[in-house]
This record gives sequence, C-alpha cells and structure tokens, in this order.
Amino acid sequence: MSEVKTKKAIRGGEFLIRETAPFEIFIPEEWSEEHQMIAQSCIDFINTEIVPNLDRMDAMEEGFMQQALDKAGELGLLGVSIPEQYGGLGLDFKSSMLAAEALGAGHAFSVAYGAHTGIGTLPILYYGNEAQKEKYVTKLATGEWKACYCLTEPSAGSDANSGKTKAKLTDDGKHYVINGQKMWITNSGFADVFIVFAKIDDDKNLSAFIVEKGHEGIELNPEEKKMGIKGSSTRQVFFHDVKVPVENMLNERGMGFKIALNILNIGRIKLAAGVLGGMKDTIDHSIKYANDRNQFGRSISKYGAIRHKLAEQAVRTYVLESASYRITQNIEDAISSLEAEGMDRSDAILKGIEEYAAECAMMKVFGSECLDFVCDEAVQIHGGMGYSAEMRVERAYRDARINRIFEGTNEINRMLTVDMLLKKAMKGELDLMGPAMAVAKELTSIPDMGNGDDSPYAKELKLIENFKKTVLMVAGSAAQKLTQSLAKEQEILMNIADMAIWTYSCESALLRAMKIAELHGEEAAADKLTMARIWIYDCTDRIHKAGKDAINSFVEGDEKRMMLMGLKRFTKHDGLNVKEARQQIAASLIEAENYCF
Repeated sequence: MSEVKTKKAIRGGEFLIRETAPFEIFIPEEWSEEHQMIAQSCIDFINTEIVPNLDRMDAMEEGFMQQALDKAGELGLLGVSIPEQYGGLGLDFKSSMLAAEALGAGHAFSVAYGAHTGIGTLPILYYGNEAQKEKYVTKLATGEWKACYCLTEPSAGSDANSGKTKAKLTDDGKHYVINGQKMWITNSGFADVFIVFAKIDDDKNLSAFIVEKGHEGIELNPEEKKMGIKGSSTRQVFFHDVKVPVENMLNERGMGFKIALNILNIGRIKLAAGVLGGMKDTIDHSIKYANDRNQFGRSISKYGAIRHKLAEQAVRTYVLESASYRITQNIEDAISSLEAEGMDRSDAILKGIEEYAAECAMMKVFGSECLDFVCDEAVQIHGGMGYSAEMRVERAYRDARINRIFEGTNEINRMLTVDMLLKKAMKGELDLMGPAMAVAKELTSIPDMGNGDDSPYAKELKLIENFKKTVLMVAGSAAQKLTQSLAKEQEILMNIADMAIWTYSCESALLRAMKIAELHGEEAAADKLTMARIWIYDCTDRIHKAGKDAINSFVEGDEKRMMLMGLKRFTKHDGLNVKEARQQIAASLIEAENYCF
C-alpha cells in the first residue's frame, strides 16, 4: 500500500495545513443501497404528506404539524440515529444527515422535524441518565411525545449564557422551582417535553432541565407572526414557579452551557444538510419553469442569462454537498475511532462532532447563504410569477431567510470558526503558527514557478494550496500583531472565516471530482470537475478581496506591501471561460429536467 493510502485521519482544522487525498473523503456517489432507501422514504413522505398540504400547514391548521410528526414517527423517521433499545433505527451519523437532507424540502415541516429530532431529543439522548432515556427518548423516537428547546431569552440570544431564567432548589431538596421567560421556541405550541436552560441561584453557568408540559406554571404566548416558516409553531414560553423534580436535571449542575454548545454543533452541520435538500428542490422548480416558460418564441431555458442562473444554482449546491459530506465522514470516522478505544457511543458522538466544531460552523454559514442565493435566483427565473404565492419558490424564498439566524447567526459562527481554530492552536492540538511562519518566510523568497506537473488537476491543486497560504498568512499575522485584541476585531475575524470557508469548499469540490474520475473515469466526472473549476475561479477573487480587506485593516508600511504582494501571488488565476463552463452545466440540467449531479 502506498504512503498516501496510509495517511493518518485528518483532525478538525487540519485541512489548512495538510493535503487531503481523494480516497480520504466520502462522496455522495458512494451512498449504499440502504442509504438510498432511507432518502427515498423521506422524499416520498414529503411528496405525499407535506407538499399537497403546504397551505394547511402554513395556515397553522390545528393539529396538522403534530399529525405530520406522528406519521413520520410511524415510518421511523424521528428515530433514525436513536439506538434500537430506545425505539429508534440505530443508524449511523451519515444516515441522519441524509435524512435531514431529504426532508429539507419540507419547508416548515423540516424545521419542526429538526427541532424535535435534534435540539429537542439529543440533549436527553447524549446527556441523560438511563432512567431519563427510558422515560423520554423512547417516546420521542416514535413521536408519541414532541420536544422543544428553550435557550433563547429576550436579552440572551448569541450570548446564551447570560440568560436570566432561574432555578432554585426547594427546602425539602426534591424539586427545582424555575422562573423565567424564553422566546423563539420552535414546536412550543404542541411540545410535551421542554429542554429548559436556567441558572441555579448565582451560578456562572447554566444548568439544563427536562420539563414536562403537565408541570404547573407553564404559560405560552400566542403564535409569532413570521416572515417565513409560517407553519412552524414559534412562541414565547413563561415559567412561573414551575416545580421540576430534581431527577429531571440533565447531567450535572452547571453543565447546561456545555450541553447547549455541543448540541448546537450538531445542529449546525445538520442545518447544512437540511438546506441542501431545499436547494435541490428549488433548482428542480427553476429548471421546470425555465423549460416550460416561453418568451420571444422559445423556452427561456435557451437564453444565456437563465442558463447562467441555473448553472450558478447547481455549482453552489454541488460544492455544499461535497463539503458537508466530507465533514460528515470525518465525524463518522472520529466516532468509530473513539468507540473502538472504549468510549461510550453517546460520548463518542459528542466528542467526534466537537473535534470538527469549526467545520460545522463553516458549513452552517456556507449552506444557509447558498440556500439564500439559490432561492433568490429561483424567484428571478420565475419573474413575476416568482413573486406570487401560487409558486413554491415564493414560499422557499421566505422560508430560507431564517437559516442565517438559526443555530447562531452567521456573523457569530464566522467569529466562532476563527476562535475555535486559534484555541486549538494555543492548546497544541493544531499547529497553525509553524505553517504560518513558513508562509511569512516564503514571502521574501523567490516565487515558486511550478514543478511542471501536467496532471489534469495540477492548476487547481496549486491554487488551493495557495488559498491555504493566504488564510495562514492573514490569520497568523493577525494573531501575532493583535494578540488578545483580535477577539474584538470582528471585521477581520469575518474576513479570515470567509477565506477559510471558501478554501475548504473549493478543496472539497475538487477532491470529489477527482475521486469520481478515479472510480468511474474522467467522462463521469466531467460536469463535476467543471463545477469545481467554476467555483475555484470565482473564489480566487473572493479570497483576494477578503485578504486585502483584512491586511489593510491591521498592517502598515513595508510589511503591508509585502503581504499584499504575497496575496496577489497566491490568488493568481490563469483564467477560465466561465461562460462556456456554465453553459455545459446548464445543458445537463435542462436535459435532465432536474438537479442531476
């Protein structure tokens, strides 16, 4: 076996400082027959139970969402990743991601589903004791009980640990009495189980509690009037002297904030899968309308402007899918490795996902913004009809917007990305400064003119290598110069995060195309390689601009000139006929009449 074939599994954040070979990543072309059956079951459910009833759902018809969740439960869709001993299917993490993707076209239902199966159920599954799992998870897995997650407060959004909800132990030591207010609580209108975060007395950190609907003192405000996801139950929840048995505390006192953060890590990568399903569905509607709509004597799908839009929708979808399932396999491998070392599966899942927390945040940002783009272009392709509530794309456009706020705003997630990577470096878990110093040294050396590599991917691989150098150069210099004040330089942090996101997405898209070529031949990979090349070409300018903005913000004099010259060198692209490339992608979409990649 070659040296490449025996590389150690990549760690979180390590994509910046080492090469990844195509064989090391998972690609969607490798889904098993069982995986495909799971996806088809989810798609059939959406097409049968949700799509024909979208107006009923968005009108908040009494009982509709509960009944939809019940039906999903009967099919096992609420317990995909829950162990069989608690009534679930006991499938792997990839399967739960695929289910989230396939149900992502369900508009408000996908939100209710995600809240129930994710932030509503997982805190108990991963942090509950055996008695709590037996009592609650068994009912949540089937849909007999529905769940919600109560973290956000009027004065505690991104700064979740500043919440004012309080819990006080009764004199007899048998109950905690909870008082406080939560807002934007998905599924709260019909939930049976509330995961509630509160501070006990004057604790610094939150604790987490399982609160049942029947506990006296819970009051709900009317349903919120929202821009989109109108069928999703969203209310404020008030707790007035709610007595909760002490045995309903999750894990230990003061562990609530850690529970919240780890569950949100899962929510972020699951959101990337969910928006992917929405993107594919929206593209299908875009293609169908473009083929059916005639103007000036022919269908509008024959015009270059429309083909450009269809191709750009597909490129972002392909790239997001490539990056999201690359991370998914990394997480799956980490979980398996930790289990093999003797760690409990629940702990292994949490630890495995925590290892890639930065990548989860990156994909949350990238996915939600790709969905926004795809939905916006879908409305434009539909023209005036896209603004009509008769069309699915109008609903998709409104429903998409919340994803840039869910699971932590995109701004917060950008800053978290850089913060998490730098913290790993400071702990010695990730050597960023060594490679960053090597890049700084390279700036004063004679430029590398290439080694004559004539492989079909040489130019793209070199560009991605250089993209990584730009991230290391800017992040390393910022960390060195700004030290502790870097945390306050939000614009610079967001520049660095964007550079990292674009770099990771470019590499993921190219590696997927390379692996397809290795497995099935270059002809099978042609369209996907073209999409990777389009994205790399576009990101070259994006990375240059973000890097330039950051450098101009904190560097001066000769050092600034040297860094800007290096940036220009690292983001030099020979050019690509993107018009022809997009025409190729659009032609495949139009012929297939759906997202076919």
